[in-house]
Amino acid sequence: MAKRGLFVINPHSGKCQIRNKLIDIIDIFVSSGIDVNIYTTQERKDAVKIIKQKGDKFDVVILSGGDGTLSESVKAVMTIPEYKRPVIGYIPAGTTNDFATTLNIPKNMIKAAKNIAAGKVFKCDVGKFNSDYFIYIAAFGAFTDVSYGTPQQMKNYFGHFAYVMEGIKRVSSLSSYHIKMEYEGNAIEGDFIYGMIANTKSVAGIKNLVMENVKLDDGLFEIVLIKMPQTPFELQNILAGIVTNDLTNDMFLCFRAPYVKITADNEMPWTLDGEFGGDDKDVYIENKKQAVGILVEAKAAEKAAKK
Repeated sequence: MAKRGLFVINPHSGKCQIRNKLIDIIDIFVSSGIDVNIYTTQERKDAVKIIKQKGDKFDVVILSGGDGTLSESVKAVMTIPEYKRPVIGYIPAGTTNDFATTLNIPKNMIKAAKNIAAGKVFKCDVGKFNSDYFIYIAAFGAFTDVSYGTPQQMKNYFGHFAYVMEGIKRVSSLSSYHIKMEYEGNAIEGDFIYGMIANTKSVAGIKNLVMENVKLDDGLFEIVLIKMPQTPFELQNILAGIVTNDLTNDMFLCFRAPYVKITADNEMPWTLDGEFGGDDKDVYIENKKQAVGILVEAKAAEKAAKK
């Protein structure tokens, strides 16, 4: 019996490469028994609308776009009752593709399509942020607006380096947030310039920046807080830790938890999966264990589950 597939395409993501590969990709799906229905996004948040409207009528929702398109689609899929929830196939077509990197999904579109056609379902954790959702990171503080504040044309032309250039502009304007974070009977309070609640091995294209031994289906977040530097030496320690992917010095707090409650003195701007997530001072973030199925190459699924 043929599978029913909804193919949601963001034709403007990355360098619009999907347009040159589309016929080959569709042929891969059709020849593998997927009855493909195609929808091209027309505007921001369009993927959410179409998946909410039609997603429960399909076995698989196939996405072509960047991390933003994937995040939108996961939000929509999570509104569908679990017994009707389709699995997700992802063809990376963005600038950074953090989630694809984490799950070893090929950036080559043809290979990614073949993985979907013959792939294995990997049950992935999803984050719930108050009433919203995210697939790989919720963050506040320094540089969190770089992803959504970088012009698309700049991303297309310079690639990952565009994020670096945009981030450099923000070094001179570091500010801190006073927060209290509670989790599993523990509490942390202090001034922090950055915090991330993550379920990923790659952030802004940088691998292994979060923590070691990240598992995407264990029901736990990897949480990193960066303290407000009081001296040039402390700032140097922060920069050195980020550059060397070593977050063990005293300026970083790193731990795992299935949920966190965050209370801030003032509203903080948040980013969810690289997109603006609103201004909040009271946040409850919960890990929804193995909430969404992602189609990946069988070996990649086994590797993601073990690490």
